[in-house]
Amino acid sequence: MAATQTDRDAKKSGGGGLSLEMKMLLPVLALLAVLSLFPFFYIIWMSLNTVSLINGISFEFAGLANWARMFTDEVVGAAWARAALYFVATVGIEMVLGIAIALLIHELVWGKNLVLSLILLPMFMAPVIVGLLGRFLTDSSYGLYAFVLRETGIFESDILGTSSSALTAVILMDVWEWTPLVVLIVLAGLASVNQYVIEAAKVDGANYLARLRHIVAPSIAGVVIVALLVRSMDAIRYFDIITVTTNGGPGNTTKIIPIRLYETAFRFFDLGYAAAIGLGMLVFSILVATVFVRILERRGLAK
Repeated sequence: MAATQTDRDAKKSGGGGLSLEMKMLLPVLALLAVLSLFPFFYIIWMSLNTVSLINGISFEFAGLANWARMFTDEVVGAAWARAALYFVATVGIEMVLGIAIALLIHELVWGKNLVLSLILLPMFMAPVIVGLLGRFLTDSSYGLYAFVLRETGIFESDILGTSSSALTAVILMDVWEWTPLVVLIVLAGLASVNQYVIEAAKVDGANYLARLRHIVAPSIAGVVIVALLVRSMDAIRYFDIITVTTNGGPGNTTKIIPIRLYETAFRFFDLGYAAAIGLGMLVFSILVATVFVRILERRGLAK
């Protein structure tokens, strides 16, 4: 049978070459590639140089000196250690609270939408606003939290001005804002659990903990890993709340690696060294993301 005119046109446009749509998209894709790749390679070049801003920007090739300095700098090492503590504490607490709250909301018979709306409110606030609100509530002169802690005798010092409490305070601010995101993701996973299997388990006499362990947990494991990945990527580079509340203080108590990066670049203007620190953060983020993707692949949830 002879090919129709449409078939012939399709062969002309797509036979062995790019389709018309791809040809039209090429200029845009090229522009996006330039806008994305040029800054990346420029930062790599900066990390291999000593950058001076005197009388304009100038580069003096330093090889791997900035990278060697990063691995031997005790201040940066301490910032990474605090960042690891901040990362484990925030993500760990958010995951535990988020899963627990999601399970409670899922079991509600009435008022579920109202409760969920109230719980999700902090997530829609800008981190800067959360930091300002936290600084106001913990102020030793007029803050509500400071007043309650002082009157109950639990803590009488300045919350954000004391080394023993500052890091805990900013961690709890982060937890308050981003636990709702974990709740939302886990609830989406719970909505996909097969209810017929749950009802059959109830008929067979399985209690709530047994159903949770053998049915619900395996069903939402992939969603939980995704929530963990999302929060991990954000916690690695978190900056806003700490900058607004303590700016890394008191001393260096809350100076995690993003704060140290900002300080190196825009306070000391050591841009070459800051580029190396930033790339180190990027490598760490890629490694964490790779671990989670491999876990998802092993569970058959990623391709």
